[in-house]
Formats: sequence, C-alpha cells, structure tokens
Amino acid sequence: MLPIGGLYVFCVITKGKYMRYKLLLDESGDHGLNKIDPGFPVFVLCGVLISNREYRKLKVKLMSLKLKYWNSDTVILHSRDIRKCYNEFALLFDLGVKERFYSDLNTIMTELDYTVIASAIKKEKFIQCHGKLKDDVYEVALSFVMERALFCLEGKKEDKVALEIGIEKRGQKEDRKLATHIAAIRNNGTYYVRGNRFRNIGAEPHFFSKKENISGLQIADLLAYPIARKIISPESKNPAFELIKPKIYQKDGKLHGLKIFP
Repeated sequence: MLPIGGLYVFCVITKGKYMRYKLLLDESGDHGLNKIDPGFPVFVLCGVLISNREYRKLKVKLMSLKLKYWNSDTVILHSRDIRKCYNEFALLFDLGVKERFYSDLNTIMTELDYTVIASAIKKEKFIQCHGKLKDDVYEVALSFVMERALFCLEGKKEDKVALEIGIEKRGQKEDRKLATHIAAIRNNGTYYVRGNRFRNIGAEPHFFSKKENISGLQIADLLAYPIARKIISPESKNPAFELIKPKIYQKDGKLHGLKIFP
C-alpha cells in the first residue's frame, strides 16, 4: 500500500493484458442512523460498473452535453440540483430546454454500455434487526455492492480483469475508514466471498472530490435517486427507474444488482 495524502491506496501491479473496469460509487439518502427522515428512510449506494474503453465514451458524451447547454464542461451534474433547477440548472425552468436536456441525458444513460449495481438499506428495519452502528451503514452497503460487482465480472468469463473503485470524498477520517474497510474485504473477504477472489480483480480504491468533475460519479449520482424512490414507493410511477432498469445487473432473470437489506 502507498500513502497518498494521508490515505492508503492499494496499487495493483499486473502483467499481461487485462480488461480494466471502473466501479464508480455515489449515494442517495443520509448514511447515519441517529435521525431517520420519515419521507426518505433509506440509504442507497449506487455503483456504475463500466469498462475503461466505454468510460472514455462516457466522458466525451457528457462533455458534449455540458458544452451544448452551458458552453462549458465544468458544470457538475447533481441529481438534486437538476430536480430543483438550482444554480446552473436554473435554465431548466424553461420547459422546452428541460425537455431537450432530459432527452439528451436519457439517450446517454441508455445507449452507453455499463452495469448498475446498487445496495439499499431500509434503515428502520436495519435498526430493528441489528441495532445502531457507531457511524453509518455505508460499509454494509459497500460490501454488498463489491460482492455483486465481483459476481458480475466473474460472469464475463474474461481471462484477466482489473477493477478500480472510484468514491467521492466525504472527509479524511471517513475516507481512511472506508479504505480500511476495503482492505479488510480484500484480505479477509465477506461472509459469502473469500478475499482471494477480490484480490484477483484488484479492487483498487481511489477517492475524488466533487470539484474534480468525475463523469462516472455524476452518473452514479443520477442513478441513485430513482433507485431510492423505487425502494421507498415501489408501486408509484417511476419512469426514471424504468429507464435504467435494463442496466441493472441481472442473473437468472432476476435483478441481482439491486440488493435490498434487510
């Protein structure tokens, strides 16, 4: 492990040709358990699993989208700001612009080749079953996402796979704790998966600030909210979820890439 900015980051030294993937993670909802919002009682950690080759296409498409509407590629897509038409997204108060923007964004979300792997924690039921953790449920959700990402990559039947995990920074203490958790998964595995299977794919974490304008983190942010709304109100109309549903990792005809716990 190499220390970078006070944070330990795993470096994977590989030989031969690897198929390289990224798992970009963002969340919807508060990860604390002390206070639960009755209108949003879930925490969702959403991962976008995408090959490096396809990721380059994503970056180009998002840049083109931003240049089209803002004449700048520095705008950071954030689900809440888009929904509320805040800040740079005030232009979406114009319904014609809003319709065109959503159409262009939906085209990007549906045409690109990526896989969604998400974990949803129902916080009230979680507390009933397991009590309150000292900090949050992020690590619990991350373990589920990493397991399902591993299953998905192993199912691709490629000879060599290397995985990088991209996570938005939350604070030096929180990031170090999360890096330690990932190290524990790599070393010891999870309840269902041995550590050597994670080590075989690398599972190397990188932490980014929102200001770094990471395309994959923005897509994960946009995906997390409709998934959370689906968990909260499964019978309500949710066209955004229906749009992305085919992207969720499926196995044996089931949405294996959406883990709801407990």
